[in-house]
Amino acid sequence: MKAAIAGALCLFALTVSKGSALETGRLAFSGLPVTPVVVFGADARASIEDFAIARQLDLAALRRRYAGTGIVHCGNAHGSGQLTLSDDVVTTAAHVLYDRNGQLRGDSEHCRFVVEADGKEISTPLQVESAILGSTDPYNQSAVHDWAAVRLVRPLHEADPYPLSPPTRAAPVLFVARGAVDWRGGLGMSLQSCRLRDGLEDGAEGTREISFDCAASVGASGAGLLDGDGRGLMAIFVGFRSVAPDRALPFSATHYNFAVTVEGAFRRAVERQATLGATAQVK
Repeated sequence: MKAAIAGALCLFALTVSKGSALETGRLAFSGLPVTPVVVFGADARASIEDFAIARQLDLAALRRRYAGTGIVHCGNAHGSGQLTLSDDVVTTAAHVLYDRNGQLRGDSEHCRFVVEADGKEISTPLQVESAILGSTDPYNQSAVHDWAAVRLVRPLHEADPYPLSPPTRAAPVLFVARGAVDWRGGLGMSLQSCRLRDGLEDGAEGTREISFDCAASVGASGAGLLDGDGRGLMAIFVGFRSVAPDRALPFSATHYNFAVTVEGAFRRAVERQATLGATAQVK
């Protein structure tokens, strides 16, 4: 069934064509151009301001809580990511760092993690050469391998990392993303409550591919699916599959977004990177 429907890894990439302007890269399993957003009825994403109003929450406190969600820029592409377990460890999708040819998109000077904290933008280089990944060839591997845990060159004290929370099928989630190309110029944060749905594949390394029914867009690959309380990281967004990605359709076996759970080797990689960072800071 997967081979019969359009699918894409949802980061945003720009390619330069001679004699023309920058254009969106075509990043799809099938070679089809990606769609701007995959939704299931009305787009229920909210800005952090609207989310705070709807939930009657303090906006300043909400900004502090989710300051650890940022944009991963690497070479000519960007995706989403978040501080996890430690203030110098970022989780994201492997295809945000590695291209369709299995090549690293850029070195530490050209791969950075950008957050907004305390009213300012903070950009920190990523130690991509020491990243731990499920695969360095994510476009040609199963989605259960499309994960990465990478350390920053220095701690990001201005934002709090997310703890890990065990994912369970049908669990409520809060999808917190930045980088979506159709949302506030690709810079704003969006939040949406939805649920994890069907298990799609179990990886030998302990990760799982699982569908979910939040709206998701190109440029937000690697964004976190937090637990229902919006605190612990359960999974990261990787891509979508759809028979009609340009249309808003009910969630189904042929129209869904999918994520990779932070379990097994992925969880161990995050814990390993967090330990290495703590050791380095002690020294």
